[in-house]
Amino acid sequence: MRWSDGAPFSAADVIFSFETVYNPKAKAIQATVLTVDGQRLAVSSADDRHVIVTFPSTFGPGIRLLDGLPILPKHKLEASVAAGTFPQAWSADTPPSELAALGPFMLSRYDAGERVVFDRNPQYWRRDDNGQPLPYLDRVILDIVPDQNAELVRLQSGQADMFQQSLRAEDLAALRPLVADQRVELLELGVSTDPDAFFFNLRPQYWANDPRGSWLPRGEFRRAISHAVDREAFAETVFLAAAVPIHGPITPGNRRWFWPDLPRDEFSRPRALAALKSIGLENRDQDEWLEDTQGTEARFNVLTFRGNTVLERSAAVVRDELKQIGVAMDVVPLEAGALHERMIAGKFEAIFFNFTSDLDPAMNQDFWLSSGSAHIWHMSQPVPATDWERQMDALIRQQAATVDEGERRRIFREVQRLFAQHLPVIYFAAPRLYMGVSGRTGNLSPAPTRPHLLWSADTITVNGAASHEP
Repeated sequence: MRWSDGAPFSAADVIFSFETVYNPKAKAIQATVLTVDGQRLAVSSADDRHVIVTFPSTFGPGIRLLDGLPILPKHKLEASVAAGTFPQAWSADTPPSELAALGPFMLSRYDAGERVVFDRNPQYWRRDDNGQPLPYLDRVILDIVPDQNAELVRLQSGQADMFQQSLRAEDLAALRPLVADQRVELLELGVSTDPDAFFFNLRPQYWANDPRGSWLPRGEFRRAISHAVDREAFAETVFLAAAVPIHGPITPGNRRWFWPDLPRDEFSRPRALAALKSIGLENRDQDEWLEDTQGTEARFNVLTFRGNTVLERSAAVVRDELKQIGVAMDVVPLEAGALHERMIAGKFEAIFFNFTSDLDPAMNQDFWLSSGSAHIWHMSQPVPATDWERQMDALIRQQAATVDEGERRRIFREVQRLFAQHLPVIYFAAPRLYMGVSGRTGNLSPAPTRPHLLWSADTITVNGAASHEP
């Protein structure tokens, strides 16, 4: 095997990758990503073709831990590691000729804010069943499109061959005439494994000086919201029925870990009002909103992505449902960067957001563990802030350290039970995924997990040809 620039590839490159994981928090090169229960993996090379990885303890997913390991070119980057400049070695300004790749395509051009161009890697190692070198395509162009409406227009006009993200429900009707003419093909991928998430800021310090702090971060308040939203109607309104109601982060699309008997909150405004009354929220002045005993109105704001029509419509539906029980929710759309900054800094009341996560919970511990940087309701806790998070930490670690598949499922059901009981994140529906591709595109291997259409980029064809440049 060789790098795209012709340099030989050996096991030493893999060892180099284990040793050069950059930790942005510590501003240092550390293999902190590749650990099991906080302990680093031991790595050595038997020869030029074999790498020996020894886990410090039992890890249920096994070598799946290496799925996200970047294999970096030692001959290109070793000097920057030695000089302590590895984080700056490659940037958006680095000429493509200075890069090296092992995959089917290599970067040839980047126009900031416009497009990324990848050309065929002549050194790529894989061949098809007939012995023909892969990839079939000569070039892949990724256009940077500002919003989903513009992306749809490009597919309709033939300017694009693929939709980068799943189609919205309203897009399906717009594309039906093109499907009938065989100019576009719709691919159904099943139920999404990454549902939109609605969550509150549960950092105690955030609410310390807020008059709503005695009730807004309470579990009863979240329970009231969960009861107040008719998930069937939500799926119908937001996704035009192309979705399934859900009550937790694991959707039916994740067949291995989905638990159909998860405890759930059925739609019930009386139950929602009872939960609110239990924390002192009642209509005390006969206007349309509830108040607490001090007269503070039951009101909060939720941040969401500006321009993401599904999230904006979802937030509007939840806002209207909460109005029926006397709770005011103000929707604040923000640009993606601004929302991320607010979330990471903990400067928000509530957020309606979408996350991409691994299908296996042991590979997604950043979300489940209280110390995790993706524990979105209260990130990176030095010690668990609540007893239920402490219990969840222990269960997730036990589940990750178990090999028996049935036992791993049993333990994770207990995690999901705790999650449903305390409801740190509320889920309403998971969309059915549809991808749009041009009629000339073929030999795809679509999947419900991202990147939906590029899991086998080396075998994609256009018009059935073995090689094509768009």
